[in-house]
Amino acid sequence: MEIKNFSIGKNELVLIAGPCVIENDGITAFQTAEKLKQITGKLDIPYVFKASYDKANRTSLESYRGPGIDKGLEILARIKESFEVPVLTDIHTPEEVLKAAEVADILQIPAFLCRQTDLLVAAAKTNKIVNIKKGQFLAPQQIEQAALKVKAAGNNKILVTERGVSFGYGNLISDMRAISIIQGLGYPVIFDATHSVQLPGGAGNASSGQREFVPVLAKAATAAGADGIFMEVHPDPQNALSDGANMIPINQVSELLKVCKDIFSIIRE
Repeated sequence: MEIKNFSIGKNELVLIAGPCVIENDGITAFQTAEKLKQITGKLDIPYVFKASYDKANRTSLESYRGPGIDKGLEILARIKESFEVPVLTDIHTPEEVLKAAEVADILQIPAFLCRQTDLLVAAAKTNKIVNIKKGQFLAPQQIEQAALKVKAAGNNKILVTERGVSFGYGNLISDMRAISIIQGLGYPVIFDATHSVQLPGGAGNASSGQREFVPVLAKAATAAGADGIFMEVHPDPQNALSDGANMIPINQVSELLKVCKDIFSIIRE
């Protein structure tokens, strides 16, 4: 599918990346967008900026959620204009959808909400690209039913993001067969390399993670045929306000993308 001046699901590896949530008046988001635009520009990799205005599924009631929809969308609009990049953000309720669609090029259905019919239909009716994150509780084949809800509402612009599957308590594993299975259903597949290393609830009142395995999974998913890589990135993950344990430092992105692009070229050729 076409977005801005590139295609998702053809012959170029796409990066979707940014901080988990907008924090500190958007300063971190702007810094991250600027740096990632520079990196992807040098590597000639199509880039979509990602950040959430609200994280409605935090483990603890006390956890930081974001600036909220109004301020968050204002920041995303400024990033979109300043760096000339498409933007992606999460939506959580049908009531948010129209407002988010005024700014976002891609509306993302969070993994825990991937079966919420009203949310999927509302997103579909905007005619924006809908990125459905496959729930950790679903087999790859089962995400087709969520995609069919979007199609039935008249929208064929569907991406599916694979982000691991629950494995016992507090752990996820990535089955690379899922990439081929979902592509076989007719959808481009993005691989979420950072949420796939999450350890849900691993810190008691928050999730923890194993960011050292992000490069391993990103390269493996690219070799398995993924159409794009999703990564949450931060200048200082240790002090991030959400999902810091899963995010990778921005200074590690360039080298990883170089390798992934080389792998992608070999696979597609």
